[in-house]
Order: sequence, then structure tokens, then C-alpha cells
Amino acid sequence: MKTHLKPTDADQTLEAVRWAISEETPLELVGNGSKRALGRPFQATHTLDLSGLTGVTLYEPEELVLSARAGTPLAELEALLAENRQQFAFEPTDFGPLLGGEAGRQTIGGVVSCNLAGPRRVKAGAVRDHFLGCQAVSGRGEAFKAGGRVVKNVTGYDLPKLVAGAYGTLTVLTEVTLKVLPAPEDTRTVLIRGLEDTDAIRVMALALQSPYEVAGAAHVPASLAGGLGVEELGAKESGVAATAIRLEGFGPSIEYRAGKLRDLLGGFGTVDFLDREPSLAFWAALRDVKPFVSQPERLVWRLSVPPADGARVVADIKRRLPGSDAYFDWGGGLVWLAVDPGAEAAGQHAVRGAIGLGGGSSGGHATLIRAPDTVRASSDVFHPQPAPLAALSARVKETLDPKRIFNPGRLYAGV
Repeated sequence: MKTHLKPTDADQTLEAVRWAISEETPLELVGNGSKRALGRPFQATHTLDLSGLTGVTLYEPEELVLSARAGTPLAELEALLAENRQQFAFEPTDFGPLLGGEAGRQTIGGVVSCNLAGPRRVKAGAVRDHFLGCQAVSGRGEAFKAGGRVVKNVTGYDLPKLVAGAYGTLTVLTEVTLKVLPAPEDTRTVLIRGLEDTDAIRVMALALQSPYEVAGAAHVPASLAGGLGVEELGAKESGVAATAIRLEGFGPSIEYRAGKLRDLLGGFGTVDFLDREPSLAFWAALRDVKPFVSQPERLVWRLSVPPADGARVVADIKRRLPGSDAYFDWGGGLVWLAVDPGAEAAGQHAVRGAIGLGGGSSGGHATLIRAPDTVRASSDVFHPQPAPLAALSARVKETLDPKRIFNPGRLYAGV
């Protein structure tokens, strides 16, 4: 019989893990389950529900640091930060609607475990860059602390960097400490409409290489622009591609930088602007992959490639898989791709072949974000690792979780 374990503190979590180790029975680690359909499906005899580990344990706005138990809803923390005009600068993606669930359900532990950052990553970095410390339980049944409450606090192995992005396969996080930053006073978006993918990549590169402190650079082709739900784009009616450059900060600074970018980029087309509210809506829709939420039957991939190669990679995939759609974030370095169902094996070969596995030259990696369980069970959801890296991953797993208790097989078979 499958057991649902729901600890309410770190001691109960440790007890649950020790019980699972003694029984040599695997655990599925979940918070509110917003990312449960992300990764390879696996068989776990019992569920360790961490949604009972809630509450802020430390918040010092002046020191730009916050600690919270792993099951604390992200929405609660963001509301608390907003009261002090602060934010998590890594802008975490909400996969709830994309994966068939509700928006706003993710927990801070899940955000850290999956290391999924939004459009601001080009400026602020990933989740792990803001992850200062944690309290956790290893697969050896040991409670431990790692990191601290300031940036320069690491002696020896930086375990928080290892845990971020491990998808719960190495440890059970019970508490996390994160750096927070001031929220921008204002946001504005510089828009150039109607560009083809190749020209859009050039525009984004120019903007990101400029001295004008760009906080986001994305391109949405005409076929997807209407799916963002931003009326000010006018894209739904006209079907016009949108290349967007985000500026944040104080009003006069934004005005100055927007003017400079208009001069810099004006040769590519007419430059328009989105004010604060439509800008916020635009970047939130990009972050949460809104153009593909309304197409639940399609498989969704997340590609990380050299930005200069983004347009070429997408063109290659579209030649191999007609009917595919894609848009670009991170200046072209992040590609969100939707492919039609029914071509799972061919789709995986086409996607990974285009970015370097099987004849491509760009390099990068591809993750299958949304697909039916049967497809995820028979596919490499995460990018295949070279043999030396796979061996290293196996040794890390053996060190922290020798009995294969935590989310076994979610990343790779045997890990």
C-alpha cells in the first residue's frame, strides 16, 4: 500500500527519510505538485509531501536575505517581498498551467530544486546564483546545513549549487536561504515589429551588448504573438512578430536608455514602446510559456543554445518537423519549441540533432518539458550526458543517496 507522508517540521522529515532508508523503499518528493509532470515518470512506493513545511524563518530586508521552509508557497513570499519593494530577481517560471495545473501553486523548495529562471536571467543569473544556503536531509539519513546567509560563505564543497537543479534526486530540502534584491521602480519594453528570426537575433545581440542595462531580450514570431494575450501588441489581429527589449529602473533612466536604444536599433524597423502594465504582462506570459498553454496536445521542448545559433537551430527543426512553432528568450539562447504529437521518436532526433547530437554543430541541450507519460517514459527527457559526466552524476548520487531513495530515475535511469 502506498503511503502519503506529510511532515510538518525538519525532525519529522528526517524520521520519514530514515524509515524509507531502513525499508529501502523509494520516495517521491513533492511540494504542491506544480511540477509533478516534469521529468521522467518513475515508480515510488511512497510520497513525501513537503507542503507542510511552511513559514518564513528569517527576513532581513536591509540585509537582502530571506529564509523560508521548503514547502512555503512562492506566492506568499513574493507578496511579502513586494511589501518592501523587493523581489526574487531570477524571476521563477510557473509551469502550473503549461503542465495542466493551476497557476501560483509552486513552493520555494520546488523553485530551487528545479533551478528554473525567467527572462531576467540574462541580467540577474539563475536561481542557484541567488541560493545562499539550506537545511536538508541526505539519503544517508543525515540532517545537515550548507552555505549560509551571505554570498561569500563557502568553505569546501558548495552543496547549495549542487542541489539547485537536481530535481529532488540528491537531498530533501527543509529550509532555503535566498538573496533578494530591490524591485525596479518602473519597467518599459522597447519593441520592433515584423522582424524575421535572424534579424531579431541580431537586434537582441546589439541591445544586450550595449551599455544600456537590458533586463530582457526576446523575440516572438507572428504565429505566436497573439497567444501572449497582450492587447497592446496588436499582434492577434495583425499577426506581426515582436522583438522586445526590457528596461528596468528609475523613470528618467529608462527614458534615456529607451531613446538610445531607439537610435541604435531604428535601422531595423519602427521602434515602439510598451508602458509598465503591458510590459509586465508581456514578460510574465513569456516566462510562463503562455503561447503553448492553450495547445495541450503538443509536445513542448526547452532548448538552450548559443544565442547566435538560435535562429539556425529553429530553422533546422522546422525543416525536419513541419508545423513546429518556437519563440526566443535570453537573446536567442533560450528557445521554447512546440511540436505536433505523433512524431515522438522523430521529434527527439530532430530536436537534438539540430543542436549538436547527431550531426549538428551548435552545442547546447534540450529538455522535454511537456509530453504524455508514455512519451516521457520512453524518451530522454533531459539531454543525454557524455559518459564522463554521467559517471560523475552517478558518483554524486551514490554519495548523497546511496539507497536510491529520492525521486529515483526522474533525471536519468539509475540516478
